[in-house]
Amino acid sequence: MKLSRRSLLKTSAAAAAFTTVGLPSFAQDIDELVIAYNVNLPSWDPTVGPSAVNPTIQGFYQSVFDLFIPQNTDLSFGSGIITDYGWSDDNKSIWMDVREGVTWHNGDPLTAEDVAWSLTRAGNPDTGNPIQFIWGKVTNVKAEGNRVTADMPEYEPTFFKWMSFLTGYVLPKAYYEEVGPEGFEAAPVGSGPYKVERFERNAFVRLTAHEDYWGGAPEFKTVTIKFVTDSASRVAEVESGNSHVTLEIPYEEFDRLKAKDGLVGTAAPVSDIGMIFLNDIEVMTDPNVRKAAAHAIDKSLIIDRLLSGYGVPIDTLQTPDYIAYDETIKVPYDPEKAKALLAESGYGPDNPVKFTIQTTRGFKPKDYEMVQAIVGLWRRVGIEAEIEVYEIAKHYELRAADQLAPAAFYNWGNSVGDPTTSTGFAMFGPSPHSVWDGEDTFNAILPLWGEADEEKRIAGWKEVDRRIAENAEVIPLLQYVQPIVHVAGVNVVPHASGALLPHLMTRS
Repeated sequence: MKLSRRSLLKTSAAAAAFTTVGLPSFAQDIDELVIAYNVNLPSWDPTVGPSAVNPTIQGFYQSVFDLFIPQNTDLSFGSGIITDYGWSDDNKSIWMDVREGVTWHNGDPLTAEDVAWSLTRAGNPDTGNPIQFIWGKVTNVKAEGNRVTADMPEYEPTFFKWMSFLTGYVLPKAYYEEVGPEGFEAAPVGSGPYKVERFERNAFVRLTAHEDYWGGAPEFKTVTIKFVTDSASRVAEVESGNSHVTLEIPYEEFDRLKAKDGLVGTAAPVSDIGMIFLNDIEVMTDPNVRKAAAHAIDKSLIIDRLLSGYGVPIDTLQTPDYIAYDETIKVPYDPEKAKALLAESGYGPDNPVKFTIQTTRGFKPKDYEMVQAIVGLWRRVGIEAEIEVYEIAKHYELRAADQLAPAAFYNWGNSVGDPTTSTGFAMFGPSPHSVWDGEDTFNAILPLWGEADEEKRIAGWKEVDRRIAENAEVIPLLQYVQPIVHVAGVNVVPHASGALLPHLMTRS
C-alpha cells in the first residue's frame, strides 16, 4: 500500500498524539481499557447533523450521554432518565416521569427542565436535528416537578421507541446555553457513564468514569477508543496487544484470532442489515432491471463464502427479530429469471445494462468484497456495474441530497425493530434517509405513519414490504452477525443494537 505524504503526516500526527498522552498499560491487570473502533467520530452533538443518524457511532454517544429511554442488551426497553411514560386516553398528549438524583458531568443536577428543553430543541427545525419529523410532532412541552407533558396533535405510534434510538439524547440546558454549539463541541457534557477527557480528531478519544453515574460507575475508570477505520489495522491492533477490544473484522480473521491463546471471540446477530439502495434514476426506473438485479444475487453463497457463514439472508427490510417480519415474502436467487427479465428490456450478456454501484470498503466486514461478488453475479446475467468506493460520511451526504448512484450498498440500523424505522424511512420519498421517490410506495406508506390500531399498522407494513419486494425497489441482503474479539482479561457484553459499550465491560 502506497502512503501519500499527506497520509504519512496524518499517521505521524496521530502517533505523536498518543505519545503525548502516554501509552496505555497492557499488563495482565488492565488499568486502561483500549478499544480499536471502526469509525471516526465527526461531532460530539448526538442530536444534529449526518453523524447523529449513523447507527455505528451510537456507542460513543451512549458512553457520554443518556438516551431518554435506554435499551437493554436484548433490545427490550429499560428505565433510564425517563422512568415511566404514556399517552392520554385520546392519544392527544403524552407524559413522562424524570428520574431524580441524576447529575451532569459538571456536577449540576439533571432536571425535568433539561428533558423538556432537549425535546423542544429536537423538534425545532432550526437546530438541524435529522429526526425532527418525529420530535416535531409534540408541542407545548412543559416541565412541572419531575413530570414532563406535551401535546401531540398528530398521533405518532413510535414516539417513545424513538427515545431509545437516533438523536434521542438528553442534553444539559443551562450548560449548552452558556457555552453554545461551539463550546459544547469543544467540551461536551452529558450524564452518561463516561466523561470526555481528551479528543483528538481522526485519532482517538479518552474517556474517564463518571463516578456519580446514576446507573453505577463503570468498572474501567479510563477508556481510550482509537479510530481505526481499516479492518486489517484493527486485526493488528488486537493481535499485537495494542488494543484490548475490536470489532467488525473479516470473519476469517475473527475465526483465526479467537483460536489464539489469550483472545476471545463473540459473534451474535445484531439489528443491522446489509442492503442495496436503488435510486429510481437512470436504468433503475425500469422494473425489469431492478428485478433482474435482485434475482441474480445468491445471498446464501455470499454469506457462506465471504462471511464464513456469519449472516442471515433476508428478503425484506425486516430481520426475523423485527415485529413486522413476514417469512412468506421471498425474492429467490433465480439467474434464469433475471436473464429473461433483462431480455424483455433488450439487455443481455452481449448487450449489458450499465450503472454504478457505490460501497464502503472496510466499514463492515467484507463490504467491498460482497459488492465485488454481486457485480460478478450480475455480469453473468447481463448487468455491467462499475464499483465506486466512498467513505460512510459521503454516503450520508449523497443520500440526504438524493444523489446516490443507481445502486448503493449500505448498512441499515434499526435497533427498535419497528417497520417505520426500516422500511418507512428507507423507502418513503420525503424522508432524508430515502432516495426512492415512487408515488405508489409513497401512497402505500403515508397512512401507516399515524395508524393507532397496532394490529392494523403492522399488517399494513407487511403489505408494503410485499409490494416493495415484488417491484424490487430495494435489495435487502442479510442480517449482520457482529464479530467482536477481545483479550481474555476483559468481559465484553454484546448489545443487539450493535453498539459497543465500554461501561458494560468488566475485568475477567
